[in-house]
Amino acid sequence: MRRTHWLLCLGLLLSQVGQVQASPDCAASISELNRLLGEPNFPVKWEETSMDDGKPLLVSILQKDGALWLEFIKTGEGLWARTAGVICRAGSDFEIRFGAEQIRMGPAAHWVLRLALGNGGKFTLTRLGPDQLRIAGGGWRGTFVPGTPKWKLE
Repeated sequence: MRRTHWLLCLGLLLSQVGQVQASPDCAASISELNRLLGEPNFPVKWEETSMDDGKPLLVSILQKDGALWLEFIKTGEGLWARTAGVICRAGSDFEIRFGAEQIRMGPAAHWVLRLALGNGGKFTLTRLGPDQLRIAGGGWRGTFVPGTPKWKLE
Protein backbone atom coordinates (compact mmCIF):
# COMPACT_ATOMS: atom_id res chain seq x y z
CA MET A 1 0.00 0.00 0.00
CA ARG A 2 2.75 2.41 0.96
CA ARG A 3 4.68 1.55 -2.22
CA THR A 4 1.62 2.25 -4.38
CA HIS A 5 1.13 5.60 -2.63
CA TRP A 6 4.81 6.49 -3.21
CA LEU A 7 4.63 5.58 -6.92
CA LEU A 8 1.46 7.62 -7.33
CA CYS A 9 3.13 10.67 -5.73
CA LEU A 10 6.22 10.23 -7.91
CA GLY A 11 4.04 10.01 -11.03
CA LEU A 12 2.20 13.22 -10.08
CA LEU A 13 5.49 15.00 -9.42
CA LEU A 14 6.93 13.97 -12.77
CA SER A 15 3.77 15.03 -14.60
CA GLN A 16 4.07 18.50 -13.02
CA VAL A 17 7.71 18.77 -14.17
CA GLY A 18 6.59 17.93 -17.72
CA GLN A 19 3.92 20.61 -17.60
CA VAL A 20 6.42 23.25 -16.52
CA GLN A 21 8.72 22.37 -19.42
CA ALA A 22 5.78 22.50 -21.84
CA SER A 23 4.89 26.10 -20.94
CA PRO A 24 4.30 28.40 -23.93
CA ASP A 25 7.03 30.59 -25.34
CA CYS A 26 6.30 34.22 -24.45
CA ALA A 27 7.67 37.71 -25.09
CA ALA A 28 7.67 40.76 -22.81
CA SER A 29 9.77 43.07 -25.02
CA ILE A 30 9.99 44.03 -28.69
CA SER A 31 13.27 42.11 -29.13
CA GLU A 32 11.73 39.01 -27.52
CA LEU A 33 8.67 39.38 -29.77
CA ASN A 34 10.90 39.53 -32.85
CA ARG A 35 12.63 36.35 -31.66
CA LEU A 36 9.33 34.61 -30.86
CA LEU A 37 7.92 35.45 -34.30
CA GLY A 38 11.17 34.67 -36.09
CA GLU A 39 11.09 38.12 -37.71
CA PRO A 40 13.86 40.57 -36.82
CA ASN A 41 11.79 43.56 -38.02
CA PHE A 42 8.21 42.65 -37.13
CA PRO A 43 6.04 45.77 -37.67
CA VAL A 44 4.86 47.42 -34.46
CA LYS A 45 2.27 49.69 -36.12
CA TRP A 46 -0.78 48.29 -37.91
CA GLU A 47 -3.78 49.85 -39.65
CA GLU A 48 -7.17 48.17 -39.92
CA THR A 49 -8.51 47.37 -43.39
CA SER A 50 -11.71 45.54 -42.41
CA MET A 51 -13.64 48.42 -40.81
CA ASP A 52 -17.04 49.31 -42.20
CA ASP A 53 -17.25 52.87 -40.85
CA GLY A 54 -14.32 54.45 -42.72
CA LYS A 55 -12.44 54.95 -39.43
CA PRO A 56 -9.72 52.33 -39.11
CA LEU A 57 -8.32 51.22 -35.79
CA LEU A 58 -4.63 52.00 -35.54
CA VAL A 59 -2.72 49.51 -33.42
CA SER A 60 0.69 49.93 -31.86
CA ILE A 61 2.72 47.32 -30.06
CA LEU A 62 4.73 49.23 -27.49
CA GLN A 63 7.28 48.30 -24.86
CA LYS A 64 7.14 50.13 -21.54
CA ASP A 65 7.31 49.35 -17.85
CA GLY A 66 8.73 45.86 -18.52
CA ALA A 67 5.77 44.69 -20.60
CA LEU A 68 4.37 44.78 -24.08
CA TRP A 69 1.33 46.96 -24.65
CA LEU A 70 -1.29 46.80 -27.38
CA GLU A 71 -2.78 50.21 -27.97
CA PHE A 72 -5.83 50.69 -30.18
CA ILE A 73 -6.68 54.18 -31.42
CA LYS A 74 -9.90 54.71 -33.39
CA THR A 75 -9.27 57.21 -36.19
CA GLY A 76 -10.99 60.48 -35.43
CA GLU A 77 -12.31 59.25 -32.07
CA GLY A 78 -9.31 58.53 -29.83
CA LEU A 79 -8.37 55.70 -27.52
CA TRP A 80 -10.36 52.51 -28.05
CA ALA A 81 -8.40 50.28 -25.65
CA ARG A 82 -4.93 49.80 -24.19
CA THR A 83 -3.67 46.68 -22.46
CA ALA A 84 -0.41 45.38 -21.05
CA GLY A 85 0.92 41.85 -20.81
CA VAL A 86 3.11 39.31 -22.46
CA ILE A 87 2.51 37.86 -25.90
CA CYS A 88 2.63 34.06 -25.95
CA ARG A 89 2.51 31.44 -28.67
CA ALA A 90 -0.86 29.63 -28.75
CA GLY A 91 -0.56 26.99 -31.45
CA SER A 92 -0.05 28.85 -34.73
CA ASP A 93 -1.46 32.06 -33.21
CA PHE A 94 -0.23 34.44 -30.52
CA GLU A 95 -2.16 35.77 -27.53
CA ILE A 96 -1.92 38.61 -25.08
CA ARG A 97 -3.97 37.78 -21.98
CA PHE A 98 -4.89 40.44 -19.46
CA GLY A 99 -6.86 40.99 -16.29
CA ALA A 100 -9.31 43.77 -15.51
CA GLU A 101 -6.50 45.80 -13.93
CA GLN A 102 -4.40 45.61 -17.12
CA ILE A 103 -6.89 46.98 -19.65
CA ARG A 104 -8.06 50.54 -20.05
CA MET A 105 -11.04 51.26 -22.23
CA GLY A 106 -11.03 54.62 -23.95
CA PRO A 107 -13.91 56.88 -24.90
CA ALA A 108 -14.04 55.32 -28.39
CA ALA A 109 -14.74 51.82 -26.98
CA HIS A 110 -18.22 50.54 -27.72
CA TRP A 111 -20.26 49.31 -24.73
CA VAL A 112 -20.17 45.75 -26.11
CA LEU A 113 -16.37 45.79 -25.97
CA ARG A 114 -16.52 47.16 -22.43
CA LEU A 115 -18.78 44.29 -21.37
CA ALA A 116 -16.76 41.62 -23.17
CA LEU A 117 -13.27 42.67 -22.04
CA GLY A 118 -13.75 44.93 -19.03
CA ASN A 119 -13.08 42.08 -16.59
CA GLY A 120 -10.08 40.77 -18.53
CA GLY A 121 -9.66 38.49 -21.49
CA LYS A 122 -7.31 38.07 -24.42
CA PHE A 123 -6.53 39.35 -27.86
CA THR A 124 -5.47 36.73 -30.39
CA LEU A 125 -3.03 37.72 -33.13
CA THR A 126 -3.00 35.58 -36.27
CA ARG A 127 -0.64 36.07 -39.21
CA LEU A 128 -2.65 35.87 -42.44
CA GLY A 129 0.39 36.36 -44.63
CA PRO A 130 3.60 38.37 -44.61
CA ASP A 131 1.72 41.68 -44.62
CA GLN A 132 -1.56 40.89 -42.86
CA LEU A 133 -2.52 40.36 -39.24
CA ARG A 134 -5.88 39.48 -37.73
CA ILE A 135 -6.51 40.66 -34.18
CA ALA A 136 -9.54 39.28 -32.35
CA GLY A 137 -10.94 39.54 -28.86
CA GLY A 138 -14.22 39.86 -27.02
CA GLY A 139 -16.34 38.91 -30.03
CA TRP A 140 -14.61 41.49 -32.24
CA ARG A 141 -11.99 40.96 -34.93
CA GLY A 142 -10.22 43.06 -37.52
CA THR A 143 -7.73 42.62 -40.33
CA PHE A 144 -4.65 44.86 -40.32
CA VAL A 145 -1.73 45.75 -42.57
CA PRO A 146 1.59 47.25 -41.50
CA GLY A 147 1.43 50.99 -41.40
CA THR A 148 3.13 54.10 -40.25
CA PRO A 149 0.04 56.12 -39.50
CA LYS A 150 0.50 59.57 -38.08
CA TRP A 151 -1.46 59.66 -34.86
CA LYS A 152 -0.78 60.85 -31.38
CA LEU A 153 -0.44 58.14 -28.76
CA GLU A 154 -2.01 59.05 -25.46
